[in-house]
Amino acid sequence: MRILSLGLLLALIITACDSGKRPDEEAFLESLDSAEVKGPAISAEVISSIIQQIPSPLEISVLLKESGTKYDRTLLNSPSNLSKYNSNYRKALNLGIYGTDLGYTNIYEQNQDGLDYMAAIKELANGLNIGQFFDIETIGRLATNSKNLDSLLLITTQNFNNINYYLQEQNRANLSVLLLTGGWMEAMHITCQVSAKDPGNKELQEKIGEQKIILENIVLLVSFYQEVDPNMALLLEDMKRLQKEYESIEIITTYKESTFEIVDGVMVIKDNSSSEIRITKENIDNIKDIVASIRKKVIS
Repeated sequence: MRILSLGLLLALIITACDSGKRPDEEAFLESLDSAEVKGPAISAEVISSIIQQIPSPLEISVLLKESGTKYDRTLLNSPSNLSKYNSNYRKALNLGIYGTDLGYTNIYEQNQDGLDYMAAIKELANGLNIGQFFDIETIGRLATNSKNLDSLLLITTQNFNNINYYLQEQNRANLSVLLLTGGWMEAMHITCQVSAKDPGNKELQEKIGEQKIILENIVLLVSFYQEVDPNMALLLEDMKRLQKEYESIEIITTYKESTFEIVDGVMVIKDNSSSEIRITKENIDNIKDIVASIRKKVIS
């Protein structure tokens, strides 16, 4: 996901039966607010490199629509949950999630749902003091037409780079990581749920398998903050649990020399390398369940 989750992006709530933590510990974790977390400054180059590797939620939404998959609002995080997100940690993760949901609604031209998500995104962004980076009207207008995807990719990627720089200046770069993670997680959730209903769709299966490399990068980013933020440490545990399932998935890349092509009068480099994703139905089912479990903690 290039950060289309922006316009498309906490204590993690752990139940006593899942975590074994006492109620007072849960209350403490929920009260933590990542307003300023001292941690490693992640360069814009590192973030940008990871962004370029992640399939955008809008691209995935286009893939779903073109495959004939019908719009399903029940897959999304309801805007009515907005009042639950009362710490910067939870706001950042769910800003990413709502951004992905907005991209999904707009690709399917569900305008009223889109307006609901725009309102939720605006409130969360303002709560994080980054509302100035969101041109909601322009993003919404571009997202209603898949022909504008390249423009939307450019705008939202530039916005995320600006946000990342701004948050680093304020010692809040951890929120950039959370925003990115939330958007990716929601895109994974939607893709896995749809794939489960369409087991013959090889393209969706491969898209899920490709995330093995992306997940490694996200785990690395989150791990930078595990020592300074208990919330991030809990999130890291969950992401490593997902990563464990990916260990049995093979990605075999065959490298071929790149060539040059003329596209619309412009010379571009064509990557002729190819990848084979070896992933089983069991892998997909397990990944779907783990992603759903992590997401439930984040949005509840």
